[in-house]
Amino acid sequence: MDAQQHFRDEFNVQNEAEAKWLEGLLPFVREYVWPLMSGPGPRGQTADDGASQLSASVLKRIRGKMSGTRTLPLSYSRPVCVSELLAHQRLPCVSDLSRSTDQERAGTPAGRRAPPRAHLLLIGRLTHGREGEWTLTDASGSVACEVVSPSPLWMGRLVFLPHWHYVPHSAPGRAQPEVGGFTEVIGSPVLLCPGSVQGLAGDPLAVKEAAAFVHDRVPGRRLSVCGQVASVCPLLVISGTAFFFFTLSDDTRTLPVLVKNSGSLWWAQCMSVGESVRVTALRVCVLQPWGGKNVLCATEHSEMRKTHDQCRTPAPETLPSTESQPERRDRLKRSRVINYQGTVTEVVSGGAGLYVMDGKLGLCLAYQPDLKRKLRVGDSVVLHHVHLLHRPCPDSPAGTLCTCLRSTVRVTKFSAVLNSRSAPDRNCPDDGVLQRLLVERNPDVSRYLWTCHLCSRLRRSLLPSPSPQCTCVLSWTLMEVAFGPGQRRRRDIYAEMLDETHNCPLTLAAALPATLYVSDSEQHQYISLSELHKSLQEDCWADTSLRSLLPPGGGALTRAEMNAALAWSSKTLTSVSGLQPGDSPGRRPLMLVGVLELPSRASPHTLQLRDRAGAIACVVTETDREAAGGHRAAFDTAWIGCLVCILQFTMVMERFLQSNFPSYRHLDQHKFITHKHCRVYLQFSQKSIHILSPSGAMETHLRHKEAESGAEEKEATARKRRREDGDPEPSSSSGTATGCVSLVLRVEQKNGVTWQEDEEASFSVAAAAMGPVAIWGRDPENGQLKDFEGGSEKKVTVVCSGASARWFPLLQPGCFYRLVASGTSDGSALEGASGPRGSRDVTLRVRPDWAFHTLTRPLHLARGLRAAPLTVSEVLDGSGDVVSFQGSVSDRINLNDRTRDAGHVNVGVRLTVCDRSGRSLHVFLNFNRKTYPPGLLPGNTLLLSAFRRRVSRSGRVYCSNIAVSWVAVMRVRDESRSEEPPPAPVMHLARWTQDGCTVGRVKGHVVRFLFMQLWWKCFECGSVYTQSACSRRCLSSSAVFDCTAKLVLEDGTGEAHVHFAGALVRQLLALSSPQWEGLQRALKARGQIQVYPLGRSQACDDGLLDFLLACVHGVNELFLTCSIESRTKEGEARTQKKKKQTTDMDVNTLTNTDGQIHTEKEANTIDQCVAKVISSVVCFRGQKQLT
Repeated sequence: MDAQQHFRDEFNVQNEAEAKWLEGLLPFVREYVWPLMSGPGPRGQTADDGASQLSASVLKRIRGKMSGTRTLPLSYSRPVCVSELLAHQRLPCVSDLSRSTDQERAGTPAGRRAPPRAHLLLIGRLTHGREGEWTLTDASGSVACEVVSPSPLWMGRLVFLPHWHYVPHSAPGRAQPEVGGFTEVIGSPVLLCPGSVQGLAGDPLAVKEAAAFVHDRVPGRRLSVCGQVASVCPLLVISGTAFFFFTLSDDTRTLPVLVKNSGSLWWAQCMSVGESVRVTALRVCVLQPWGGKNVLCATEHSEMRKTHDQCRTPAPETLPSTESQPERRDRLKRSRVINYQGTVTEVVSGGAGLYVMDGKLGLCLAYQPDLKRKLRVGDSVVLHHVHLLHRPCPDSPAGTLCTCLRSTVRVTKFSAVLNSRSAPDRNCPDDGVLQRLLVERNPDVSRYLWTCHLCSRLRRSLLPSPSPQCTCVLSWTLMEVAFGPGQRRRRDIYAEMLDETHNCPLTLAAALPATLYVSDSEQHQYISLSELHKSLQEDCWADTSLRSLLPPGGGALTRAEMNAALAWSSKTLTSVSGLQPGDSPGRRPLMLVGVLELPSRASPHTLQLRDRAGAIACVVTETDREAAGGHRAAFDTAWIGCLVCILQFTMVMERFLQSNFPSYRHLDQHKFITHKHCRVYLQFSQKSIHILSPSGAMETHLRHKEAESGAEEKEATARKRRREDGDPEPSSSSGTATGCVSLVLRVEQKNGVTWQEDEEASFSVAAAAMGPVAIWGRDPENGQLKDFEGGSEKKVTVVCSGASARWFPLLQPGCFYRLVASGTSDGSALEGASGPRGSRDVTLRVRPDWAFHTLTRPLHLARGLRAAPLTVSEVLDGSGDVVSFQGSVSDRINLNDRTRDAGHVNVGVRLTVCDRSGRSLHVFLNFNRKTYPPGLLPGNTLLLSAFRRRVSRSGRVYCSNIAVSWVAVMRVRDESRSEEPPPAPVMHLARWTQDGCTVGRVKGHVVRFLFMQLWWKCFECGSVYTQSACSRRCLSSSAVFDCTAKLVLEDGTGEAHVHFAGALVRQLLALSSPQWEGLQRALKARGQIQVYPLGRSQACDDGLLDFLLACVHGVNELFLTCSIESRTKEGEARTQKKKKQTTDMDVNTLTNTDGQIHTEKEANTIDQCVAKVISSVVCFRGQKQLT
């Protein structure tokens, strides 16, 4: 009888299905399992007999795992060899001999799909790999195994796995995908053959006794030590050598043990903190990296067994509450070492080692080597000696568990969910780029967590979309830009693992001095451009009180004045202040990342910053030593296409409102708002831009910037390199080179943007063409100017329309540009078209595919050619018709904002522009929405080109725009500085008319009080409102209070008539708020009162006039800031230079600055208040009472 028939008869086969199943078991055991048996079998036993007995043992074990049934597992087709499992199983699967499919699905967590069930049987021998990993091996190959709490008695034994998971390399969970896949052994494997029970030789030493032998190193001595496992450090591989440490302890001492023998590295998975173990054949060795101290080291003959002593596993500690602790900006992130047990509820980034435990605590494994098996959602994990940090990063959970090289991570239960892929947009790459950078740079944990969070955000917003590895490197670069490179600290791994007083990067981060510590409020917050735009649009009108948009004393405005004041307003936020309202600790500075691009065709005035999610307009300025003030509008085209990071910028929200409010009391009723919208853009300077990925032109620009010497030698080297690379030299003639043609231009004059009938923008530039058209083999971009590109100049008019009009913000007068027409070798494309017969003008129309490149190197050739813009003083004193000048905006008023029947909207703006001398003039601009340039804000320095200079009938100079006018922002206001604007100059009345200053400060004595009027005026028409009715009988039912006063002031050099209006009259009279309110009530029935201190005042029966006269006579000396109203003619000023002059001045504009007149009762305190305020200071004597 053959072995197959004997095997069938032995198990009493009931049917043909069982017979067929048994026929497959015996050949499998004979081919794949029996060859693993070591040692000779019993005498006379053949291989078939041995395989048959082994098959019988396997079958008994299988039946014992089938829930007590005696039938065969017919649903399991047959056992599977390891090579077949690795080759054909492409999906994660589960195999459980003791549970049905329904039971498996019932045990799957809610919301998760149960993995596919595989009816396969795994049989083999448990072995270990070179780095201590456990493997299941048969005659066909081996597969990595992950075992929960394996016993050292299992190593080398034949086993049958009744319950296991298989995870292929394509599924998440394996740190090394090249392995091919791994199995997770659930529960204990079934041992097929009895093992040899051998005791460990010798009596073990206690830890305290063994510590005495460690200090005395004797060659050849071997120790056997028994103790409790205090820590198990992760396995490290350094210079190709794998090793790990564990420590044994008793009640008083700890003893480190080094294991680096490849045959013993598998101990790391068998040891658990708190268990008692016995280790034999240990020798004493010197560990030089640990200061030459002695440690115990395992040898080739060492063995490890778990003892049956009572284990004392450290219990997980109760975590402190993190919700009730108030956050402080100066709070240090103190770490606390604890033990913790929990379940993984989220995989934030497996590649970066970031997880979430129990839905509330973060877990960072980055400071340890990669786990051979990545954690999955649903894994139960026990952590020993883990650091608990309180919010190390504002983007992380309130509490974060961080492991170091002394921490122990053990999975106590594998997740039943095998396909728990995390959202791909939140993952960092699994190749460990960030962790490698962490090992190289060794930053603190807060910076690492911030970098990981930024990496996940950038993967969704970067444009163009880079590879995941590039995103990680870019995130690390941004971290160094935002926080600085930091101090590199050498990480002493041996001290970290073995020192009694624990020291690691996590404890060092907690002990950082306050000067090096980065608090939550100092960590930048990355925000995509679409999120920023949406947030600014919502914040523009959120919590906006219309009353706050009115000037001080807005309650005294008429209906027309109030609605006009609400027509335009602006709101600015700095990147440092963030987007959160108030001064809460959650406010963080913002950081933007995007690509600088040309403007859109709809708004050609400004550049734009773009990412994958959206774009936002930007007002950009650059530094220029030759420009007035050291700043100028953006002109370098090399910035186009650069991936940049911006840390310091200003967010501007311009609000446009059309309303018809009937009175001041109705401002909270939004039904009177007919239309509103806002315009959002950014302002920043070139110095605030950090280049992350330069464009090709920017790389050339940076090389030229660094090359301050040896330019000729470098050019010769570049020519030699081009010849070696086969790149033909550029030629000025029409040779055989093909690729592109170029023409060098020097811009002399630029006209403003106009809109054609087809709704396309267009502008023209007057330029000088330098030299002939050059032909290139490839795009020269902004390379150095060649000798043949110079030569005779030719006047040319460059016209940009349609898509080419987007170059408008970068073409600046006085700059050199190379105009490149790609895809052609025909030089006539850049010759242009001649003008009318007899005219030398040449017109060149720029095509959409042509490009301008700024040439910064030849800027020194333009010295003397670039005309400096005029100042405000030069415009005031000059006589030109069309002028270009530069000045700082001190005030802005919208004149009209109404929609026409055709749908076009006109925006009338009056700017008050001043220079450093304090002289100012009004500039009137009339734009529609398409030509309305951003950046016309108080505090910005503007270049106003081609404006018409006009003189009013009263002799005042002002400017207005014409068709060719354009405005450029030369310098943006630095919002980070809280310094107040410089005060107006102190003026003498005799010299004021000669200096031409509009606003000044005057100190003088009141000669006489000329006139004062207080009245209630109709809200609709402005007439006197008496007895609850308008004097003009209009239908208005509301009135506002208004007042004005006029006096004569002299300072010893001249006299001036000074006008006061609005709230300044109350401060001039030194009345308190209750007195002022009582005065208004007393006057409401009468309507108005006029006070002439010289005797022409209106009659008053109730003493109101006497009260006002007493107030007037108390005014003595004044120190005030005022604007000049009218001046004497220039000829009259010369003839009366030494005489006292009379000048009318208006202080009504003071309500836009301080809004208060500060009063003093003693003359010697006047000088004390001069430096504090820029409004009037009144000295008076006497007391006033109002009944």
